[in-house]
Amino acid sequence: MISGPPEPEPSADSTVTLPIIGIVRSCFNDRFGIPRQPGLAPHATAELHFRSPYDVAESLIGLDTCSHIWVQFLFHGTRHRGWRPTVRPPRLGGNRRVGVFASRSPYRPAPVGLSVVALDGVEVGSRGPVLRLRNHDLADGTPVLDIKPYLPWSDSLPDALPPQGFDASPAPRLKVAFNEESRAVCERAAGQGLRLRELIEEVLRQDPRPAYRQRQAGHVHGMCLHGFNVRWQVQDGCAEVVSVQAQEFRRSI
Repeated sequence: MISGPPEPEPSADSTVTLPIIGIVRSCFNDRFGIPRQPGLAPHATAELHFRSPYDVAESLIGLDTCSHIWVQFLFHGTRHRGWRPTVRPPRLGGNRRVGVFASRSPYRPAPVGLSVVALDGVEVGSRGPVLRLRNHDLADGTPVLDIKPYLPWSDSLPDALPPQGFDASPAPRLKVAFNEESRAVCERAAGQGLRLRELIEEVLRQDPRPAYRQRQAGHVHGMCLHGFNVRWQVQDGCAEVVSVQAQEFRRSI
């Protein structure tokens, strides 16, 4: 047995300062409607813009051959609320508590998130290097701490066991329908290269409503995607899109 000096006890106020290397510009303009995990909305797009002094093209050499990357980020929309020792994950119906470390809740001692996202391209131009992302769960304005390449041979573990209740891929919960007016807006957006209808369908099929709202049929919800205000309501297991209003057309993503 090899023994050595005991590890020093960390002080009660031990902290670590991490740099923010970039900011995400995302199709999800607010928190409501963001998929609860990555990989659920293939038409969700975003750009990662690097901040100085990390906007160095050489740091991305070789990344353009990757199909997916890990993104480590801050939960900037909820960090001011602090952490909670137990949480009620939406995946468990919002009525069962588990320990925060057995969940992916944003209410953590260190509000750091981790997502694997599709990498659609690496661009270097006058505004510095930009990563084009897809199939993500990142809000607009998300601060990014780090990125790493996804390695299928080590990062994919088919036999791994998740916490009880998280053991099956989430199945779509709702059908989605568009009224004539909202369908026309989506068609005009498609004519300008924006797959807005597909994104709305992918988000609504997963039922983004909080658990306490899922028993309230007819309530009109709103969310902002690509700068469009999307309003919808649920009746008999179908999410009907009642209006789509353009607020700001984001060609950049």
